[in-house]
Amino acid sequence: MHILEKKIIFVGGKGGVGKSTSAAALAWRSAKDGNHTLLISTDPAHNLGDIFGEAIGGRITRVTTNLSALEIDPAVETEKYIKEVKSNIKNVVHASRMEEVHRQIDTAKSSPGAEEAALFDKLISIILEQRDQYDKLIFDTAPTGHTIRLLSLPELMGVWIEGMLKKRQKTNDNYSQLLNDGDPVEDPIYDVLKARQERFSGARDVLLDGNTTGFVFVINPERLPVVETEKAIGLLDQYHLHVKTLIINKVLPDDADGEFLLQRKKHEQQYMRMIRETFKQQEKIYIPLFPYDIVNQEQLETYSHYFREEPTKHESIRT
Repeated sequence: MHILEKKIIFVGGKGGVGKSTSAAALAWRSAKDGNHTLLISTDPAHNLGDIFGEAIGGRITRVTTNLSALEIDPAVETEKYIKEVKSNIKNVVHASRMEEVHRQIDTAKSSPGAEEAALFDKLISIILEQRDQYDKLIFDTAPTGHTIRLLSLPELMGVWIEGMLKKRQKTNDNYSQLLNDGDPVEDPIYDVLKARQERFSGARDVLLDGNTTGFVFVINPERLPVVETEKAIGLLDQYHLHVKTLIINKVLPDDADGEFLLQRKKHEQQYMRMIRETFKQQEKIYIPLFPYDIVNQEQLETYSHYFREEPTKHESIRT
């Protein structure tokens, strides 16, 4: 199944391999093929605006007739997330303690993982709320480690919330029996946790549906991207998130000339073999090194043509 047949596509990879350009080209190809497409960047170092030559920002922006884009700002989403947490506890915490609770929540805002949690909350909203509005959702994610943390959150948070719900339920049952004559007690926190559990479960179901969601890693024919990608694929496999497509980007063309490039081409061949041997199960799409940066729509169109053909068509830059 070709990657563009998926409804939701996540594009990841090591920094500097051409991940954002590949994600933009996939989205461009999808839109040119007539699909109403939304391209979302979760990478704090947003590049979509530079690629399309216009400001994108935190609101869905129309780029072409069928293509829209959105750049998620983790700092902004963290602020929204913290406000939502404060709102959820407004009717639970006594007014005399509210100031101290807010202070602790504000302190937690800068703790490790706060941005990932907020970003994931936004990602869930997009998946659950926008998937019926678009034919394709394509996510340009941050470098590899960040991507793994982000995509593993549904399972990790699901386990955590399940534990919290059981504790709250046990406490409520005890309170009901001892102090409330057996009548059920109202627990707003339990209700909030239950609602979040359902959202996480819904998002996890979408991510695990191989017919709906595809995961792509972009690599260059160099040692470090290959090694890092192999580890990343293994880690995601543990969460039942299977990367079935690789984009091998910046492959030197056969007609590269000059002694330096010829030597580089020879050196590159060992990594091309390494890629074939290491990633035998993955579909591979080969993209040549262009003599220019991809900085306008015409160049993006040229890049995107490599996603129209079957991967086996690119034998000339594989060997």
